Amino acid sequence: MVLLATAVSFASGCAVSHKTAAKPSPASGPLQTATKAQLIDLYNHWAEAVQSLNAAVTMKLTAGSAYSGVIEQYHEVNGFVLAARPANIRVIGQAPVISKNVFDMVSDGTTFSIYIPSKNKFIVGPANLERHAEKPIENLRPQHLTDAFFWPPIPERAPVLVEEASEGNGRYYVLTVVRSKSEAVATNGSDSGSMDWEIARKIWFNRADLRVTRIENFGPDGGEIASDVTYGNWQPVGTLTYPWQIAITRPGDDYQLQIVIKKLTVNEPVGADRFVLAQPPGAELVRVGEEGGKSPGDTPKEPQH
Repeated sequence: MVLLATAVSFASGCAVSHKTAAKPSPASGPLQTATKAQLIDLYNHWAEAVQSLNAAVTMKLTAGSAYSGVIEQYHEVNGFVLAARPANIRVIGQAPVISKNVFDMVSDGTTFSIYIPSKNKFIVGPANLERHAEKPIENLRPQHLTDAFFWPPIPERAPVLVEEASEGNGRYYVLTVVRSKSEAVATNGSDSGSMDWEIARKIWFNRADLRVTRIENFGPDGGEIASDVTYGNWQPVGTLTYPWQIAITRPGDDYQLQIVIKKLTVNEPVGADRFVLAQPPGAELVRVGEEGGKSPGDTPKEPQH
């Protein structure tokens, strides 16, 4: 079941290659020092500073992993990303050279809509749909991008641990944000009443400059990593700084998405109409994740290699 139209654009010229995982940047020069309170303040400052963004980007998808035994890397896609808190996002992908739209996707955090001109398909469904497809590239969700662009602030009374860590030549501070299992389970629609604790996320700071270089988000129960996002090439944007290189790794979904920002503006007013995607006349409507929706065989399939 194709859940995101980027599958079509990435697959238009795919070739098998080795996957290169993004690593946090190593520290260089004298190491910076900070207390736990200072690190929390730094993180929350960045988390709350950006309320909207408008970016021209390139995106490259790597599907599969050494664990699955199949690694496929797809051609770069040019695109535009418009996002606004709390969960609105619009992503337009264009074919290289000819700049022709290959997909247009919108989500408000509750539902998503995707238009694929080449297939004349208009796909809609719930944003929290968690049906894992056999082909990793079909597991890509709009909310995965939203979560990478907008960080949730650390609540004032949330339990937080701090430690020093090393990876290669890099030196880091790592904040571990903890939550109760009952909190995580309740978020998914039920509450076991358990007071056990589990890791919500780990936030890595490069001690060379005290900038966030990696955020690991953990799923409920079991301690499995839901997403591992690395950040690099921090550059000034107005009065702020923002990472222009973002790599999203989703182990459970078996894919990695590398995003390079080419042009960026932040915190400009964004009209609600920018996040409205109407079904084009004549386009076939495909509903996924709903009773009576089309079966996976009725949805657009990835072209053969």
